[in-house]
Amino acid sequence: MRKGISALLIATAFVAGGFTIATQAQETSDGAMTVKPSAPGFYRTRVGDIEVTALSDGTVKLPVDKLLALDSDEVQQRLSWYYQQAPLETSVNGYLINTGDELILIDSGAGSLFGPTLGYLAKNLQASGYSTADVDKVFITHMHPDHLGGLVNEGKAVFPNATVYVEQHDADFWLSEEKMAQAGEGDKGFFQGAMAAVKPYQEAGQLQTFTAPAQLSEHVLAQKAYGHTPGHTVYQVTSGGDKLVVIGDLIHVAGVQFDDPAVTIAFDSNPNEARQARLAEFADAARNGFRIAGAHLQFPGIGRLRVDNKGYRWIPVNYSPMWK
Repeated sequence: MRKGISALLIATAFVAGGFTIATQAQETSDGAMTVKPSAPGFYRTRVGDIEVTALSDGTVKLPVDKLLALDSDEVQQRLSWYYQQAPLETSVNGYLINTGDELILIDSGAGSLFGPTLGYLAKNLQASGYSTADVDKVFITHMHPDHLGGLVNEGKAVFPNATVYVEQHDADFWLSEEKMAQAGEGDKGFFQGAMAAVKPYQEAGQLQTFTAPAQLSEHVLAQKAYGHTPGHTVYQVTSGGDKLVVIGDLIHVAGVQFDDPAVTIAFDSNPNEARQARLAEFADAARNGFRIAGAHLQFPGIGRLRVDNKGYRWIPVNYSPMWK
């Protein structure tokens, strides 16, 4: 990991955000009230017989022109084609899987680690009709703070009845005091955040490690996609011949990395491995037509890929208020 990236990530989390959880009213000059509608906090779909609910943790503005391994002007030019610019408002998403037998959450969001525009996943889970106490398992794609910070609130477990699963390579790295001591000062926050997030689960005997590939549930297979972190994992959700793959941080910037999936980002522990993992997953998704769900794709972050020149075209899920 490049020196100082942790500090940069945390600092950018406090750049003016715009995520609104509750509808707000504002008085105009003539005394009338205008209403600012909230962003949608959850979106339900189905994978075979399984219910999948996308949960928004909020958004954060990232200086992607400084983070991507591409010339800053080139990044801005590519974003402008999509009427976007850096800093780019970036979604943080988690996914709730209801198999009928158990309730599984994939990634928990940032919790309190990233300021006021993130940390809403638990509230949106409750808004979707569930309780945090209902969650049986939490599968973590990787141990960056925006994916596991939501496990805790003021040091207490947010999902008190859940067992948290993390890939062994990630646990060996991010939970290591020795590795933290060797890290640059700007990167120690990653280690501290990971250790704090899993501590109450660890103490309660509710932290489990696994080595991918691993069948963690009848309908959920963990597959290795190492590179972004040492143990970065994607989760294949399957039922009735249907499949959705939760890809974690295989992509951060749709406006750049779908067109050119070879482009890496400064958060990658091993850029070459991260690139190869992305190329392999994108090729598989385009070839076989299954849906993918990305932690940092525009909420709800679910869609399909088609080959387009040397890259891919993103086809977002077709919205429907009915999920059955």
